[in-house]
Amino acid sequence: MRRAFPLLLAMLLVVSGCGVPLDREPRAIETPGRLDASGNPVPAEAGSTVARLYLVRDGRLVRVPRRVPGPLSPRQQLDALLAGPTAEESADGLTSALTTMTVTDLHLAGRRATITIADRADQLVRTDEVLAFGQIVCTLTSQTDVGTVSFVSGGQALGVPRADGSLAEGSLTVADYSGLLD
Repeated sequence: MRRAFPLLLAMLLVVSGCGVPLDREPRAIETPGRLDASGNPVPAEAGSTVARLYLVRDGRLVRVPRRVPGPLSPRQQLDALLAGPTAEESADGLTSALTTMTVTDLHLAGRRATITIADRADQLVRTDEVLAFGQIVCTLTSQTDVGTVSFVSGGQALGVPRADGSLAEGSLTVADYSGLLD
């Protein structure tokens, strides 16, 4: 017991010295605001919600998180995609394959989005058309509101290229473009 007392006293002194010192007056806690995934401060104008858009880099579909003021509807998310990459995204080598495709409508029934494409006779056919359709499908299905996407033109189902080169006239998902995802 006599040997245990000095040991107990030493432990008590060590533990009591590990506390946080008290301030005499309250002080404000400085908060850095929102931080991005790297721990860097996010500008206030960046928005509080992240929208996921799919853009193109080196012939591949790239998921791009973009800060927006609040949750986007499927139509708003499609509009953001159709607007193309921001200046910062372009500087990072991102582009869009949607420059020659004209989207005229989006109809959502259940979790299926139907995209109306303007009359295809007036539009140029591009070799990267599969990327354009992939951008739309992957972007819209990144939302919980949309499970599948189909395309129509002139009131008829549109044959849409998949990543494997086959044409689909029905509903598409991100799995149809998995071979193009970066």
